[in-house]
Amino acid sequence: MLLKGKTAIVTGGTRGIGRAVVEQFLEQGASVVLWGSRQETVDAAVKEIKEEHPSYEVYGMYPNLADASDVEKAVQEAKEKLGRIDILVNNAGISQSTSIYEYKAEDFDKIMKLNVNALFYTILPTVKIMKEQGGGTIINTSSMVSISGQPAGVGYPTSKFAVNGLTISLARELAKDHIRVNAVAPGVTKTDMVAALPQQMIDAISEKIPFGRPGEPAEVANAFLYLASDMASYVTGEILSVDGACRA
Repeated sequence: MLLKGKTAIVTGGTRGIGRAVVEQFLEQGASVVLWGSRQETVDAAVKEIKEEHPSYEVYGMYPNLADASDVEKAVQEAKEKLGRIDILVNNAGISQSTSIYEYKAEDFDKIMKLNVNALFYTILPTVKIMKEQGGGTIINTSSMVSISGQPAGVGYPTSKFAVNGLTISLARELAKDHIRVNAVAPGVTKTDMVAALPQQMIDAISEKIPFGRPGEPAEVANAFLYLASDMASYVTGEILSVDGACRA
């Protein structure tokens, strides 16, 4: 087991890529606290996992990611449950494809607060814990649009460019404390958001992907698993693309 004895926090862990990461980590021996936005979805996710795998050590929490003090409290509570925090996966986020002509300032602020500020709020108390315990690893969810941009909804790629900058900079700063910081940049993936699109639109998107199809959440989760494991012990400051070579 690649993560036997390890502990992890996974934000945005109730569905999609985050849920796949949680399940991969648990399967590989980690103990996990998954975070979600609402109690009912968090409780349901934990219940489903425990019913299928009673031996898995999984907990759920639903802090307000827009509130730095609430996030710090949740990190401390997670540490109390797990004993330590070896891995932090910052996966929570939102996207938007609004035209700049229809954009509102509050739309931009909302995306930046969840995709960037909340990520920072979670990292801030976690790195202190990791330093005290002798190290750890942080993996942020970026996006293919952090490399190529997108034709509408400028707030989302802007936030993911920021995630990349934070990832690379923190990797350099925290290496001396044995804390690795990387990001995974998924392409089009079969999440609930994509599944809700008309099949015609999904087919059109797939035509632009050299592999000819969207990725599966489990395929993206494999990248998180690699970066979280000791196989990536000398990997830090990387933005790992998992997009089927769809870069534009």
